[in-house]
Amino acid sequence: MTSRTIRLAGVGLAAALAATSLAACGSSTSDKPSTGGSKAGSGTYKIALLLPESKTTRYESLDRPLFEAAIKASCAGCTIIYSNADQDASKQQQQAEAALTQGANVLVLDPVDGKAAASIVNSAKGSKIPVIAYDRVISGADYYVSFDNETVGKLQATTLVDAIKKSGKTAGNIAMINGSPTDPNAAQFKAGAHSVLDGSGFKVAAEYDTPDWSPDKAQTWMEGQITAIKSALVGVYAANDGTAGGAIAALKGGGVNPLPPVTGQDAELAGIQRVVSGDQAMTVYKAIKPEAEDAAKAALALAAGQKATSSTTVQGVPATLLTPVAVTKANIMDTVVKDGIYKVSGICTASFAAACTAAGLK
Repeated sequence: MTSRTIRLAGVGLAAALAATSLAACGSSTSDKPSTGGSKAGSGTYKIALLLPESKTTRYESLDRPLFEAAIKASCAGCTIIYSNADQDASKQQQQAEAALTQGANVLVLDPVDGKAAASIVNSAKGSKIPVIAYDRVISGADYYVSFDNETVGKLQATTLVDAIKKSGKTAGNIAMINGSPTDPNAAQFKAGAHSVLDGSGFKVAAEYDTPDWSPDKAQTWMEGQITAIKSALVGVYAANDGTAGGAIAALKGGGVNPLPPVTGQDAELAGIQRVVSGDQAMTVYKAIKPEAEDAAKAALALAAGQKATSSTTVQGVPATLLTPVAVTKANIMDTVVKDGIYKVSGICTASFAAACTAAGLK
């Protein structure tokens, strides 16, 4: 499937979601959850949104405001209980317990640690409160919304291999910087990437699972690898834009010139700007607006005692999987700019003005 076909599918889904009103905040007694906030019967639900960290900029800049806007658009009287765990699984457990104590009718949970989050699900179910696994799957959740994560890894690896071959190289070393070992999505990204890289003719010479998705830790690891693999280094697989930024800083600091192609994910502004400047070969755009809106729609349905609409199952959990898109210089205008995630003026600041002109961004 081409990037254009994938993009159109993603845009079509976003439009369908936007055209479908979110689950109504009903007032009938049949809609009343078995337990939860004191106003649940009148439809003024308490929705807990529990996000995992803030090092990845998407959570505070996109996921949270888009989710909150979607809830308020359909349920002006609903209350959102928001917490960010700062990459601390124990803190997230405490935040979930606090949300339940405050009378949350549903938990929308993006877990720091997918396995540890099972205890949050158990606590919620003990109180008969449904749990939505947001972006990362959780065993036993009532619903899961995310993207096809193995496809993300395949997009990253395919674009990386194509960029390496375009540079004229047919052999050499790839350094692989994966995501956090506690993030179930990271394992799926890695599996998708390996399915492409392992048969590509290039060698994965060094590999690292990055604790907490930390850009600093990715940079430190990359700095330690440069001496060993610098002469034959032809590409760097970085699982997201934060780790890509760390890897690129290490490569520049280590005197690697020209930079090899480096992948990314999340279409963060800094990642998009590095793509424009040529420091980063690609990122993966996951249209967060339809993901957040789908989670909001499901949250209101579950709070009302209804079922969330799903199209598949993942690990036995009813799920909706959205379509990721590979972003290079060639399609920035057709993806993150067209969808209103960024304006050209926001991307093309003074430091990137010349690169933007060369890339045709206007």
